[in-house]
Amino acid sequence: MLIAFETLKAEFKRILLSLNFSESKADECAQIFAENSRDGVHTHGLNRFPTFVQYIKNGDVIPDAEPIKEGGFGSMEQWNGNLGPGMLNARFCMNKAIELAKENGIGCVAIKNTNHWMRGGTYGWQAAEADMIGLCFTNTIANMPPWGGIDARLGNNPLIIAVPRKDGHVVLDMAISQYSIGKLNLYKSKGEQLPLPGGYDAAGNLSTAPSAILDSGRVLPVGFWKGSGLSMVLDLLATVLSQGRSTAAITNGGPESGVSQVFIAIKPTGEQTENLVEEIIAYAKSSRPEKRDGNIYYPGENTLRTREKSLKEGVWVDENVWEKVKGL
Repeated sequence: MLIAFETLKAEFKRILLSLNFSESKADECAQIFAENSRDGVHTHGLNRFPTFVQYIKNGDVIPDAEPIKEGGFGSMEQWNGNLGPGMLNARFCMNKAIELAKENGIGCVAIKNTNHWMRGGTYGWQAAEADMIGLCFTNTIANMPPWGGIDARLGNNPLIIAVPRKDGHVVLDMAISQYSIGKLNLYKSKGEQLPLPGGYDAAGNLSTAPSAILDSGRVLPVGFWKGSGLSMVLDLLATVLSQGRSTAAITNGGPESGVSQVFIAIKPTGEQTENLVEEIIAYAKSSRPEKRDGNIYYPGENTLRTREKSLKEGVWVDENVWEKVKGL
């Protein structure tokens, strides 16, 4: 079903206010959740909201917690998120990175003891809207086996890279598995198969069945061993730069809380920057499409198309989840 963006946001805000969020924090969190659904990232919009509420009730997310600076040097800062709402800590950190980049050309802010940031692309768009190149990544609970292993020992650690562009920012927002856990659950809820193999079944065979993959716990890393290596180094960087908890420590601690994240902003320089960006995009789009009437999109282009459609026609929501949220 389709509902208006403001209706979706208002419902989120109502619930958050009932959970002792301040007016400003409830409004900002509600905006982010609604924008995630608006842009088609349902797994970290409406569909994720009941889980977020449960984390608040369990005490894993502390509504009124504020981040505290614990260290830093030059254009690098370290912060403690104090288990505050992850999306608010993340926006705060990217803003800090942008401020540092305006002064120094580059800014890097690492935060420990924070929570799930929902859609990582939110903070890439944030940087691009400020005319900054943005990079950010987070570690997570272990939910992916290392290459050659069976047991989950790596986090599906998202990586976001954003480049500002006048006619539509370029924003790469990728999980390190072929399909994020949220996407697997979405396909499962719809009773659909994956377009391409996304992991292994219990017998160790590559599978397009989301239920089989979720049951085995063996999601497929992008690039096979390369994705496995990328996940590990992102965990290393997030943990070392923030001096926070690693995927191992997060997993052994119980629920996915108290994660480590890094936010980097870079001020683009050079008179030819805009032309160079357009050259790269135009060259990629000059490829012959695989299918008749097919299109080639740059990262973030489909997000903009979905956003425009949602604002015009309404935001798509899963009716069952929507009814559940209204009952919270």
